[in-house]
Amino acid sequence: MMVKKIFILSIVTLLCVSCSDDFLERPPKDVLTDANFWETEEHLILAANALYGNIKSKNTVDMENMGDNTLWPSSTQYQAIGSGNYGPDQNTINSEWISQYRGVRQANSFLENYQKADVNPILADRLAGEVRVIRALMYSYLIDFWGDVPLVTHTLTIDELMVARTPKEEVIDFLMTDLEVAAANLPVEIPVGENLGRMSRGAALALKARIALYHGRFDVAEDAARRVMDLGVYSLFDIGNPDRNYYTLFTDKGKLSAGLNKETIIGRLCLADVSMHNLSREIQVPDQFIRWNPTKHLVDDYLMVDGLPIDKSPLYQVSGYEDVFKNRDPRMSQTILAPGAAWGGRYDGSLNNTTPGIFNTPKFQSDKKGAVTLTGYYFTKYCDLGAVPTYNKDDNDFHLLRYAEVLLTYAEAKLEQGTLTQSDVDKTINLLRSRVGMKPMDLQELETNGLNVRNEIRRERRIELALEGQRYSDIKRWKIGEVLGQDVKGVNVNWLPRPELAANLRTDADGFVIAHTGRTFDASRHYLWPIPLPQMERNPDLEQNPGWE
Repeated sequence: MMVKKIFILSIVTLLCVSCSDDFLERPPKDVLTDANFWETEEHLILAANALYGNIKSKNTVDMENMGDNTLWPSSTQYQAIGSGNYGPDQNTINSEWISQYRGVRQANSFLENYQKADVNPILADRLAGEVRVIRALMYSYLIDFWGDVPLVTHTLTIDELMVARTPKEEVIDFLMTDLEVAAANLPVEIPVGENLGRMSRGAALALKARIALYHGRFDVAEDAARRVMDLGVYSLFDIGNPDRNYYTLFTDKGKLSAGLNKETIIGRLCLADVSMHNLSREIQVPDQFIRWNPTKHLVDDYLMVDGLPIDKSPLYQVSGYEDVFKNRDPRMSQTILAPGAAWGGRYDGSLNNTTPGIFNTPKFQSDKKGAVTLTGYYFTKYCDLGAVPTYNKDDNDFHLLRYAEVLLTYAEAKLEQGTLTQSDVDKTINLLRSRVGMKPMDLQELETNGLNVRNEIRRERRIELALEGQRYSDIKRWKIGEVLGQDVKGVNVNWLPRPELAANLRTDADGFVIAHTGRTFDASRHYLWPIPLPQMERNPDLEQNPGWE
């Protein structure tokens, strides 16, 4: 009966349509369309605000699972990508394509229509600048994942749906120009208030610097990074305590709304009881396997306090678990949980743990009483202890692009052009080290100790940006993909106070836990993702990436 009623209603509607020759030309009064939406300041602000929903939030951190910094306890699609075990039919490959192009389409619609509104042109151009930055962010992921992608700069009609791939370099040319247009129309500074978190001139230039660096345009990256530095708006987050400065940035005190953070340039802001997530609980979940397991590969990359790697420093003497953390770059214990630190994981692997709020030794046995690790390590970065006990009650902001990255970009761009000086190092990398009380980088000392400057610049980037979603992209652009094909390892069981509790774990010949195996990396195809199978089926004009045919 309901079907009949709907059918009759449809016929009546069609009959009504035929009663007036101009009915189809008139926009409906009760529905927002392009014909009646782009009219007021409120309309433009609403449309621009909607674009911000396309910016990655926790998903930025989730992408760390594709790299070699962390390991998820169960098979995930990001983990499958990082381990080389995926294909064109994988859901995440397709969902990333869809989500980025959804944002592109929304941005194109805004840019086609915003000038129709009767508003102050300065405001209109500012909002358009914000939208251009967001569109560029979408394209930055697309070209990073797939290389050549369709460059679509307007909303497509039904006759235009089949769009071929545009060479990556042409897409980058477009983004470089478009971000300059955005920068010219965006304010230098966004004060704390209702506009907090909106794109600024620094956001446009910092994103330009990142894209240029990722794709080998080092002169452009240097120039854009320097211009951000010259704005005089940004500075490294500092609460006056080197032992907590770095860690605190990723807590509630580092939220943009707290007013202390002048470092985050692009962030995804969260709000208590409105926009929340589950990252802190996943990092130290107190009754299950933790979701973020730091790898031996990451732990080993932290320098000693003398500025030397663990294989060169006489300070690295390990006989017990706690020794791993002694005399290391202070960012290590502010990123990876050290013995004696407060944690939310309840009972650890100690024999008589009577202080569940303090971590001492890793837990490998699952008994629903404490956080269990696969590698023997836990993260503390991004973990708000107050949010650990309850599901989805974390309101920490996500920091997608920080001033620290701009400094690292400037240093790397100078290095790759052969123009890096000690002065450049002092105003970039050594600012990062000074914040945590780490020994400064000295180019002459690096040479004296037989250290490769490029390797040390890259190490600095890995350490500073760990768990921020960029490691996988760095691995690809540096062409070191072979690290993704290696077994993921953890702590040496012989260093544990109770090695018997790890007796069931697989280890290598030296006693290091083998937490994940069966990985592969094929340089002939894994530096680019395959075009998703559903997209190939819908658009015959797309061509598949090499090795995925």
